[in-house]
Amino acid sequence: MKILSITAGAAGMYCGSCARDNSLARELMARGHDVTLIPVYTPTRTDEPNASRPQVLFGGISVYLQQYSSIFRKTPRFLDRLWDSPKIINAFAGRAVSNDPKLLGDLTISMLTGANGLLRKEFDKLLDWVRNEPLPDVVNIPNSLLISLAAPLRKSLNRPVCCTLQGEELFIDGLTSPYRDNALNLIRQQVRDIDRFIAVSDYCAEFMSSLLRIPSNKMSVVPLGVNMDGHTRRASDKRPEFKIGYFARIAPEKGLHVLADAYIQFRKKTAQHRGQLEVAGYTSPDHAAYMDDIRRKLEKANLLSELNYRGVVDREGKLQFLRELDVLSVPATYDEPKGMFLLEAMASGVPVVQPRRGAFLEIVNRTGGGILVEPDNPGSLSEGLYSLWNDRATLGTLSDRAFTNVREHYSVGRSTEKLLEVYEQTARHN
Repeated sequence: MKILSITAGAAGMYCGSCARDNSLARELMARGHDVTLIPVYTPTRTDEPNASRPQVLFGGISVYLQQYSSIFRKTPRFLDRLWDSPKIINAFAGRAVSNDPKLLGDLTISMLTGANGLLRKEFDKLLDWVRNEPLPDVVNIPNSLLISLAAPLRKSLNRPVCCTLQGEELFIDGLTSPYRDNALNLIRQQVRDIDRFIAVSDYCAEFMSSLLRIPSNKMSVVPLGVNMDGHTRRASDKRPEFKIGYFARIAPEKGLHVLADAYIQFRKKTAQHRGQLEVAGYTSPDHAAYMDDIRRKLEKANLLSELNYRGVVDREGKLQFLRELDVLSVPATYDEPKGMFLLEAMASGVPVVQPRRGAFLEIVNRTGGGILVEPDNPGSLSEGLYSLWNDRATLGTLSDRAFTNVREHYSVGRSTEKLLEVYEQTARHN
């Protein structure tokens, strides 16, 4: 198949959605399919070889300038190319171009308004670009916040357009009033322009169908998949320390503060033994104070020396980090629709302790690689962690199930096969 896949950059951060899009593109290419993976806003950053084109559509700087100054809506394209350069965008990513939904209400609405709004020049540039590319069999856009691309692409190419749903509701929820309601209304009005929606979990499919009013006959589920290369089994021998891991962005919604509270309670029960709280993930400048609060909390409990914050890790650092853990927990405070961090931990044989919510339920139930506890409850999480510390036989059993069953249900190969089924069916019915 010839596939045009659009992916959304995350301002220089490692991004789960970018990683998913990239892994699927690489696997499709390895199977002989012709895939064009093109980023919007910013270049993508992945911890695997990057399959995306070395150019950016809807460059984040251009979009920002056009939103807030009419002059830049009329500048010639040779000037646009200066600030659409991936090098320039990367230089300003995370500084000049924010990804905080509270600050991006106007831009979000402009993007969803589409070719008739302030960003018309960017839509014209998109269509000029696709006219010079091979005609695809199917087009995929990476989230519903880019749904306004669907109608012009369908009209220009006369090809079906799919839309992946992979966690954008958190951004939509973060929009301030009235932007949130306006954004939802604009997305719902354009559901008709999508031939097939692709959700990354059963939970995501059900929730987003309700939120965006998507007919059931337009929805498919393609579960996430992990590239298993390099994921070797964690050491099974008893270690001097019991290492509890957290691997996600450092942000309140991901729940590190809940894990810190649970860890303090856990260590009260295991004070005569050695423990370690291993943390890896990106901390934005906006969340530096949040991380400082967690450090102070652990310091007050005389446990700061047991916190090992590794920051952002590359692929080799990630694999090493996961191999060192006894258990992983990312106790998100919202209904997470993805949970890629769980799959990556399980790929290294690390069992998980997760709140009973969102996609966590189906991942844990399908793999048998962890236990579920009450959401937003440090005491319940602490009990779950202690139960595995206290029962190493069960810990070993969960580790075995995680390692085996994540390969059966959540490999990138299996995800690619399901995605191809959806693409081929959609293309046939066009």
